[in-house]
Amino acid sequence: MSHTAPDNSHSSPTWSPPQRPNAYAEEMLITAILEGHYPAGSTLPGERELAGQLGVTRPTLREALRRLERDGWLTIQQGKATRVNDYWREGGPNILTAVVRYGRQLPAGFIRHLLEVRLALAPAYTGGAVAHAPAQVSALLVEYPDLADTPDAFAAFDWRLHQTLTQASGNPVYTLILNGFAGFYEAMARLYFAPAGARRASRQFYAALLAAVEQGDAAAAQAISQAAMSESLRLWAETEP
Repeated sequence: MSHTAPDNSHSSPTWSPPQRPNAYAEEMLITAILEGHYPAGSTLPGERELAGQLGVTRPTLREALRRLERDGWLTIQQGKATRVNDYWREGGPNILTAVVRYGRQLPAGFIRHLLEVRLALAPAYTGGAVAHAPAQVSALLVEYPDLADTPDAFAAFDWRLHQTLTQASGNPVYTLILNGFAGFYEAMARLYFAPAGARRASRQFYAALLAAVEQGDAAAAQAISQAAMSESLRLWAETEP
């Protein structure tokens, strides 16, 4: 009696690895804090109770709590209940990524606040970049005419541009600050670049900046950046939900 051999020629399925227990615990706790179940100033349940609620071991919970303490979500003191911090006042840069990743909706004015931070920083590091490494900046900016007219393309290019500007500025602190936005900059930028007017304004910015770079005029580049960052705030205000 003959048997037909199984057909193994098809590709193997793509499996999603299970979430690690400590990552799961961390996500659940951050979500609970963001949703107000544990508001600032409140305390978490005891370790045994909280581990049971989350369905994880106590060592796993301790690891997640230590990570949340490191990022500024919690204050842990031996012999005392774990306190929930006011994360906007006491949190570190990883708070921003977590708010975007785990929050069901962004806090009111979140993108506007990010644009205000960019307005405060970008003119200085743009001027520094043109003064210190104009060729590095020019090598990227010459790509802008070929940008596809899509939010995704502009978001990716804008992130690369600001990365390049901070790295070329001569001040590595600017790069470290910008890297704090790495987890969500492009996601936010896609929202900003959804209107065609925002993409047109950025094309004009890139063209003007490239001209200043080619002239080696750092002061002009700084002024152009200042004007463009101010304009981005105005454009977002017109469409802000």
